[in-house]
Amino acid sequence: MAVAQRGCVVAGYLLLLLLAGCKARIHKLTLENETRSFIDLNNFGFYTNGSLDVNLTSLRLPSDPSVNYSTYPVGFSLSRSRVNGVLSYTAEETEGCTLQPKEPPGDEPLILFLINVDNLSVTMKAISVQDNFLIAKPKTESPKGQRKRRDAAKNESGKPQPGTTTIKPDGNMAQTKEKAESAKQNEEDQAEAKAPVEAKTVEENKFDLGKTKELTLALGKINDNYNFSFRMEVGPLGQGLYSLKFHYCKNGKPGVKMPYSFTLEVTEKNPGGYLSAAEIPLSRLYICMAGVFFIAAMVWVYTLLKHRYSVFKIHWLMAALAFTKSTSLVFHSINYHFINTKGHTIEGWAVMYYITHLLKGALLFITLALIGTGWAFVKYILSDKEKKIFMIVIPLQVLDNVAFIIIESTEEGSSEYYLWKQILFLVDLICCGAILFPVVWSIRHLQEASSTDGKAAMNLEKLKLFRHYYVMIVCYIYFTRIIAILLKVTMPFQWQWCYEFLVEASTLIFFVLTGYKFRPASNNPYLQLPQDEEDVEMDEVVTESGALEGISKVKKTSNGRERQKESTL
Repeated sequence: MAVAQRGCVVAGYLLLLLLAGCKARIHKLTLENETRSFIDLNNFGFYTNGSLDVNLTSLRLPSDPSVNYSTYPVGFSLSRSRVNGVLSYTAEETEGCTLQPKEPPGDEPLILFLINVDNLSVTMKAISVQDNFLIAKPKTESPKGQRKRRDAAKNESGKPQPGTTTIKPDGNMAQTKEKAESAKQNEEDQAEAKAPVEAKTVEENKFDLGKTKELTLALGKINDNYNFSFRMEVGPLGQGLYSLKFHYCKNGKPGVKMPYSFTLEVTEKNPGGYLSAAEIPLSRLYICMAGVFFIAAMVWVYTLLKHRYSVFKIHWLMAALAFTKSTSLVFHSINYHFINTKGHTIEGWAVMYYITHLLKGALLFITLALIGTGWAFVKYILSDKEKKIFMIVIPLQVLDNVAFIIIESTEEGSSEYYLWKQILFLVDLICCGAILFPVVWSIRHLQEASSTDGKAAMNLEKLKLFRHYYVMIVCYIYFTRIIAILLKVTMPFQWQWCYEFLVEASTLIFFVLTGYKFRPASNNPYLQLPQDEEDVEMDEVVTESGALEGISKVKKTSNGRERQKESTL
């Protein structure tokens, strides 16, 4: 237990450090010396009139002159799919680069932004059917370039070039006109040089991507940093799950790793707030499930008070787990409410949620393991094997919660995000597998004892109970870790919140069944066994002795009640 307390303190301190950088649905990502060929920046479900704002404030590319960005392009892709993680553009790139599609695209809408650093432009390409609107700054020619085109047109029409002397009957008039044009050009050049950079950029325009399939946008440059921005608004037929990625195709080539850096700001919004389409119902779902768990906890406490003579310490631990689960869901609901209204979490509420989530996870695995070992029901001392299980499961559970906190507080595009996501999945599976060992040991012990201690019928009843408990745990693990995830990736984007509902509902069912099977009641086979093996041996010695035949042994149980064991005649 001391290990769990120290782990909780460390995890709590760590989450306080991490929450300072948590931005929720208003993202700001800074990567330095990145070498990945593509970066999955974010996935978001948009309804009609939803908006996506992308602002690339700084992009630094390798200064190697051998890099040809026409052959290996750099830029963004924005793809839409109806189902998360199933269609090609939302999956990881295994062959080629999305900015260089080798095959004609299918029905999936795709928008590409190809950065061209040579002429400071971004080429936008809209592929397949689109019902979106793009708001961006198109690239325009500078005034000097416009004058050059105008002068070239004049030269082709036979008019004199500025600065040359043309001999005509009225030579003075011709020279005066040429000098005036030259002076006007100089004034324009000086005005252009003095004007700030922002004044030379044109206003943002709105383009219908259903009609505009290709567009050249402006790319800014300050020192060696490139920048540009765009805004996308979703039309009625354009709603769906969108995946935004950054691509550096050169690093997709085997053996090539060229570092680049960028700072990016992304803001996603639906008409009702900052939550994705699949997350909008979650605030109401969590507060409703919190109420259901609280009612279940109160019913459990009422049952314990009603059967107080059959209550053990682990029964109160089960009640604490139910109340902690309910409290965690309340804070989870509050978290999503503030994300929806403000675009980010409120630090105090987020800290409370992470603390209760950590306690809930630790209590869940400790309670399940203690029930599996028969602690408090049958014996008060854990064996060495069982102690080792706790020494493994508790630190792993702390690590699992730390990984969850880091994932929640880290931008999806950072490299640490995927590392901790893998750690979370692996550690969670190890913990789930580890809590099955105490149950298996109890089943094996009961199988051996059912034919040797003279209480076969009672042991067989308990054996059946433990087998049911083992099946319950396996079904709970498989459903919440595998089946529910498979359902999530096959559901339409707006129904993916059902994954969370299935997980919470299955957890509630598991809690209720566990409480029912190990409830404090006089007819519960789990509670009808003697406290240890010495009691069985003592009963046999007392009743089998000829001198003491017919004498009964009276034993006080831990709850103060007297239990009378009838002698065998």
